[in-house]
Amino acid sequence: MAALRLQSSSLAPMVLKHRGPPSRTFFSSPSRGKQRLVILGSGWGGYEVLRAIDKKRWNVIVVSPNNYFNFTPLLASCSVGTLEFRAAIEPVRRYSPKVRTYTAWCDSIDFKHKKLLCTPATAPVNFPEKGNASSSGNGLSSSSSPDVNDPAITVTGNSDKFELTYDKLVIAVGAYSQTFNVPGVKEHAHFLKDVGDARRIRTRILECFEQANQPTITDADRRKLLNFCIVGGGPTGVEFAAELHDLLHTDIARHYPSLAAMAKINLYDVSPVILGGFDEGLQEYATTKFKREGIRLLTQHHVERVEEGRMFVTEEGEVNFGLLVWSTGLSPNPLIQSITEAKKDERTKRSLVTNDNMNVIMKDTNAPDPDVFAIGDSATIENESLPATAQVANQQAKYLTKKLNRLIRNSTHATPFKFQNAGSLAYVGDWEAIFDRTKAARGPKGKETGRVAWLLWRSAYFTKTLSVRNKILVPVYWFLNWIFGRDLSRF
Repeated sequence: MAALRLQSSSLAPMVLKHRGPPSRTFFSSPSRGKQRLVILGSGWGGYEVLRAIDKKRWNVIVVSPNNYFNFTPLLASCSVGTLEFRAAIEPVRRYSPKVRTYTAWCDSIDFKHKKLLCTPATAPVNFPEKGNASSSGNGLSSSSSPDVNDPAITVTGNSDKFELTYDKLVIAVGAYSQTFNVPGVKEHAHFLKDVGDARRIRTRILECFEQANQPTITDADRRKLLNFCIVGGGPTGVEFAAELHDLLHTDIARHYPSLAAMAKINLYDVSPVILGGFDEGLQEYATTKFKREGIRLLTQHHVERVEEGRMFVTEEGEVNFGLLVWSTGLSPNPLIQSITEAKKDERTKRSLVTNDNMNVIMKDTNAPDPDVFAIGDSATIENESLPATAQVANQQAKYLTKKLNRLIRNSTHATPFKFQNAGSLAYVGDWEAIFDRTKAARGPKGKETGRVAWLLWRSAYFTKTLSVRNKILVPVYWFLNWIFGRDLSRF
């Protein structure tokens, strides 16, 4: 059915006759005369740009499949109940109505015409049509929007897809979890990149214990159910193993004493050591602690395939598990894969190449596009190698926001981006952590372990929380967990 075009020329909206091809346009709010800044993604890069951009001077639009920001360092704690899920997210719509947000995927970018093709990330609703399908019964076209006066979006035909134009574009879509094309990983493993992942992991852990507690289960099957496997020895895998160890030796040991003794944690990695980016002494500290606490470290092991409840490891054969958490690096976002006009990093193939001002370099001209920027895991600065960490994305976002705010005021900002390494932290369990500042750009260099590092770890994440709400919630949940223990309810 061809849709109609809504024109707001008086107080009462008027429906016009069918005209031209089957397309419809609805209008979105404020900001005549403002340049349209579109931000793709709401992660460490995109959300920081959203927070700090001058919303009085820019017409800001956010396109992201999530309407929240994940505070990723706290997801491991959320997955075992040390923190509640709300403490690890920040709502994007906090900035409405100054900022328009569309919960959608960006499928492709037309750099020449400055257009984005987007698909809603919400479930479509197909209402039964009654009477005249072109009208909603209130005098408005079926394609009308509650917003008015700024033609920004075009919906083609009867498709759910829509086109969005931009003046400046920030690509901050991040990356996906790397599976190395191991069969069965996507179907049978859990990832830990989103608060939804943490929720599913938490549910599965409790499900394993409730199922193992059934009187019909044999001890052999109980041991299979309570065999927890983690693939990936980076900070995410290590911190999840540490948090899971804490859960097993506190609340699980108290409420499921016989089952807790059967539970095992196995950490697999293809590398010879865990925490490859950390100082060698800190690697040894974490390795010694894990072995002392009974966490099996299976380095230089290769997973061949994964099936339901079991995986096949080259060095071990068949391994049964109740839960498999996969954390082995990053793979390209589908949007980045779809882009052919821009240069891409030859080594990883998962990021767009930018100059040191964050402008994307186009393939045909080998010159930066002045209107398109890329930051975070979806970007690589030309002739520079930076770690794929949250602090890189966050610093790039702060740099870019300052640049954009000066640009809109007709001021120059030509200083190139320079990453300032603030150090690395990792929790290793039992109120102990490691802190590596051997590569820090500023301040005293060095490293720290144990309780002192744990205090630094908690204080760092507390101070980095982005809202007053979470600056209250995080320490409150830590305190409640210490006093009352974790909630083991499965719902």
